[in-house]
Amino acid sequence: MATKSVKGPSMIETFQEFKETKNIDRTTLVSVLEESFRNVIAKMFGSDENYDVIVNPDKGDFEIHRNRIVVADGEVQDENKEISLTEAQKIEPDYEVGEEVSEEVEFAKFGRRAILNLRQTLASKILELEHDSLYNKYKDKVGQVVSAEVYQMWKREVLLIDDEGNELHLPKQEQIPADNYHKGETVRAIVKEVQNENNNPRIILSRTSPQFLERLLEAEVPEIQDGLITIRRIARMPGERAKVAVESYDDRIDPVGACVGVKGSRVHGIVREMCNENIDVINYSSNMQLFIQRALSPAKVTSITLNPEEHKAEVYLQPEEVSLAIGKGGLNIKLASMLTEYTIDVFRVVNEGEADEDIYLDEFSDEIDQWIIDAIKAIGLDTAKAVLNAPREMLIEKADLEEETVDHLLEVLRAEFE
Repeated sequence: MATKSVKGPSMIETFQEFKETKNIDRTTLVSVLEESFRNVIAKMFGSDENYDVIVNPDKGDFEIHRNRIVVADGEVQDENKEISLTEAQKIEPDYEVGEEVSEEVEFAKFGRRAILNLRQTLASKILELEHDSLYNKYKDKVGQVVSAEVYQMWKREVLLIDDEGNELHLPKQEQIPADNYHKGETVRAIVKEVQNENNNPRIILSRTSPQFLERLLEAEVPEIQDGLITIRRIARMPGERAKVAVESYDDRIDPVGACVGVKGSRVHGIVREMCNENIDVINYSSNMQLFIQRALSPAKVTSITLNPEEHKAEVYLQPEEVSLAIGKGGLNIKLASMLTEYTIDVFRVVNEGEADEDIYLDEFSDEIDQWIIDAIKAIGLDTAKAVLNAPREMLIEKADLEEETVDHLLEVLRAEFE
């Protein structure tokens, strides 16, 4: 029996919406279309088992055939599955009782409600498939660098679009402070996480993650790709400064030199990518004293006292080295602490004989308010020399004092020894 495809206007629209569906392969799409038709048929007739559905999404057409068994006139009990001999012979005159009749059904004749039902079922299933596909695609990319185009900028996040039209989110806290975005420009970031609440994937990107710097270094330094150099630890203050600890398993390779490159050639591109974030590369060491010493570079350390149980280190330096160890705004010492995972306290080296001349802070109560003295004593400094040997920045931060207050305190104490 010859059949012809059914192409009602509303059905063409239905197919057109879904045949260009992104991220879904043809086989899956055919399966979803067929299942959607079957769902509608089952709702209408109670069963779809005696129907054949043939879908061609490329052309936007389909065929539905209903299979019924021929029974004697007057014995039809289920019109969906049985057909009387007389009705069957109108289709083909040589049909007999017990044979199967297959005839094409025009879906459009099922009515507007059936077509609407089909469209809703299709839309729901396609959306579900797209979400699954997006989730699986980016779940496997967590920790990898991706490039995407800036689509829209809001106060709290930037929306980016990948080359398949998927939405990616770059929240404010994952942006480097100096980042400045323009619609249409390409941005690189690492896939931080893929949220999937209620099967609605949300891809979160990051440019502030230490892993972003790690991936950029891996891309620039062949020795890291080849496994000859390992990045052991990274500490970042995004957009300002970073410290990277590297290690080589080959004595012939200088890991720091290999990562930096000739005249900094290998890190130049990374520094630009990260808004001129300065990158310090140091040699990793399992010897914690040596590691802390390297982490505080460019300062030269005189001696270190470790407390491994509490992960604390007291570092002693010559007076001229203290400001280098602390760095502008305390940045160097903060990064060194993050990198080594030790709380680092910096002290000036006291020359021999100076300790004999020390004076207890309480003796300055006529020149310094008692609450200031108490605040300084609360951080473990009881004498004038102890305060003078402690870094100014540490006094401000740990004693929680204003800069002017600390400067006045230091001025009074210095005057005593001059």
